[in-house]
Amino acid sequence: MKSVTVEDLVKRFSLEVLAGASQLHRTISKTRVHRPGLEFVGYFDFFSQSHLQVLGSKEITYLHTLTEEERNDRIGNIVKYHPPCFVVTRNQKGLKYLMKYCEEEGIPLLRTPQATNKFIELVDAFLTKSMAQEIAVHGVCVNVSGIGILLRGKSGVGKSETAHTLIRRGHRLVADDIVVLKKISPETLLGTHNGKTKEFLALRSIGLINVSRLYGRKAFQDETRIVLDIELTKWQDNALNNELELLPKFSDYMDIKIPHIEIQLQPGRDVAGLVEAAANNWYLRQQGYSAAEDFMKRLQEE
Repeated sequence: MKSVTVEDLVKRFSLEVLAGASQLHRTISKTRVHRPGLEFVGYFDFFSQSHLQVLGSKEITYLHTLTEEERNDRIGNIVKYHPPCFVVTRNQKGLKYLMKYCEEEGIPLLRTPQATNKFIELVDAFLTKSMAQEIAVHGVCVNVSGIGILLRGKSGVGKSETAHTLIRRGHRLVADDIVVLKKISPETLLGTHNGKTKEFLALRSIGLINVSRLYGRKAFQDETRIVLDIELTKWQDNALNNELELLPKFSDYMDIKIPHIEIQLQPGRDVAGLVEAAANNWYLRQQGYSAAEDFMKRLQEE
């Protein structure tokens, strides 16, 4: 099971450390943050003790209304479960009692100026991506008109060259050679780079190019949701049919099924244009439109 250290969180969101600075090595193993509420009145049946704990204005204001004895009792009941850390939002003040308990129990107490809901949204996304199940595949990942595509095929088949043509047409590179796939949810597959190859595209006979330097920042993006798996293969005579609608095929990545299309290569064939057509056709299908159904309807009307 993947985890994120409190120190990772501090660096990622520039958090202020108020207490427990020696315990930043502690790990967060759950992907969603938790806001203690019922726990302050003694109900712990569903307390998410492995989650990051966020204290917003509502929680801190409530604690401020309590007597010192009540406050110590409420906080003491929570810290004894040793959650990974507490984060106080909106730069709230008057936290000496929290700092005292966190220091005693070795729990990092952090603070951010961000609004509670915004901070939770950002942290949830960060934790989900950081702890997601992932695999690395050989291929190229591109974003074509907002649609994430994984280009696969044998070495030398023309994946990077196709990506280069797409970039020149205004689309974006995500990763070349090594594509990291992350399972963000049971239905969502995210494609990204491994860090080392960020912005780089390797072209045979040319060498390595930096697409952001060569074509501008819009030529690259860090990640994209993968919705199409396109395999580039060598041309085989009589292997392609001109059917109105091909039977759907799928590729399986970590139990997520992605529509699969095979594009055969031949000199003079506009492969990049076919990738664009596949992306746009996928989008139309999501809107409920099928060209084949539309065509058959016209024939029936005749």
